[in-house]
Amino acid sequence: MQRITITIEDDLLTEIDAAAEARGYQNRSEIIRDLARAGLQQSAEQAPSGQCVAALVYVYDHTARDLSKRLVQNFHGHHDLSLATLHVHLDDDSCMEVTALKGASNEVRHFADHIIAERGVRYGKVVMIPTASGKKGRKREHRHD
Repeated sequence: MQRITITIEDDLLTEIDAAAEARGYQNRSEIIRDLARAGLQQSAEQAPSGQCVAALVYVYDHTARDLSKRLVQNFHGHHDLSLATLHVHLDDDSCMEVTALKGASNEVRHFADHIIAERGVRYGKVVMIPTASGKKGRKREHRHD
C-alpha cells in the first residue's frame, strides 16, 4: 500500500466525513478507497464499444486560472467529437456546461475523462449511449386515431 497526498475542497471533505460516519468507516482512507473503487467499477461498466452519442455534463470554476482557455482549446482540438454545448452561469464563480458528443466510444470516453480531470472542474459525468453505425433508421409508422 502507498501513502499519497491529495487536495480536497472543504465542502467535499465534509460530505466524505459525513458519509464515513453514517456508514461506520474507521477513517477517511477506508471510505476514499471504497469510493475510488466504486467510481472505477462504474466507469468500466458504462463503457460501450463501437460508435456512441454522449452527454458530458460538468461544473467548473470559471475563475480558475486559464481553465476557460484550456477547455476551449480542448474542444477545438476535438471538434470532430463535439456536436453542441449549452453553457449555464450558476453563480459568480461557477458555470455548468452540457456537451453533446458523437464518435468512437473509446475516443469519446478519453475526451470526456480529460475534460473532467481538468484542474478547476468540480464535478463531471458522462453518459454514453451506443449507436449502430451504418444502419438506416427503421421507419416508424404514425397512428392517427
